[in-house]
Amino acid sequence: MKFSIIIPVFNRPEEINDLIQSIVDQKYRDIEIIVIEDGSSITSNDIINSFKNKINLQYHEISNQGPGLARNHGVKFANSEWIIFFDSDCTIPKNYFYEVDEFLKSNTEVDFFGGPDKSNKSFSFLQKAINYSMTSMLTTGGIRGSKYTVDKFLPRSFNMGMKKKNFLQVGGFSSMRFGEDLDLTYRLLSSGAKSSIIKTAYVYHKRRNNLIGFFNQIFSSGNARVKLNQKHKGTFRFFHLLPSLFFIFFVFMCLLLLFKIDFNFIFLIQFIYVIYFMLIFLESSILNKNPLVGLLSVITTFTQFFAYGTGYLKAWIKNYL
Repeated sequence: MKFSIIIPVFNRPEEINDLIQSIVDQKYRDIEIIVIEDGSSITSNDIINSFKNKINLQYHEISNQGPGLARNHGVKFANSEWIIFFDSDCTIPKNYFYEVDEFLKSNTEVDFFGGPDKSNKSFSFLQKAINYSMTSMLTTGGIRGSKYTVDKFLPRSFNMGMKKKNFLQVGGFSSMRFGEDLDLTYRLLSSGAKSSIIKTAYVYHKRRNNLIGFFNQIFSSGNARVKLNQKHKGTFRFFHLLPSLFFIFFVFMCLLLLFKIDFNFIFLIQFIYVIYFMLIFLESSILNKNPLVGLLSVITTFTQFFAYGTGYLKAWIKNYL
């Protein structure tokens, strides 16, 4: 058996059903699935039982500990050299494991890897807009897998694989509720492990959020980034500040307008914001072939920047001032 798939789940049996079905549909069969029920009040037991005769599947229930520690628990039962983590709100294309297997055969020096996330045609308009905001070069700069950062690529836990021995060597995931995947990645890199992106090993990330849930998730990510920079010296990058600068300049512009201050610089700020969001609208509309998704992408991108920027600022003020 080559791959052990670890999936933490919390109160989302309908999602785990879709993910396991997409794994069952794979032609590649040298795999086992380990589902960890992380203290759910709505369990996936019935869903798991419906698949037990179709694939090698384990199911373990624990008290709620958060996704990182739930994954650690799952690794205890893994029987393969390689472990792969998926989030429960993902599904995978039929060639996923074939692509991973072929890549690892040709790149034997790689110790851990990640892949991109993409939108599926079955997604709602809002899901497509959120996916665009999280993956576009215009919004996140491709840091989630949209560019060829083969050396020291930073995998994310929604689509992340590694050798079990390397995982155990660094002690697995920490107890961080957000940013735990980057924390693990930084510790793996510090240990000398080599990472890579596998561009063809993508997942469909459904992100079943409304805008409020999306805001809260990204706010927590911005908050976690400050903690990660403190914990792992040398990991700060200037682009981490961009959402906060976006928020600061937006507030500055609103204050100038509110108090009717005649300041020429405000017109430059307004022009930049207008041009930027026009590009967001146009690119998303073209990529998704739907102007409504383009319009929603403007809203989700604004939400993403506002949430990450304020989360980052709050943590920075708390830790440094």
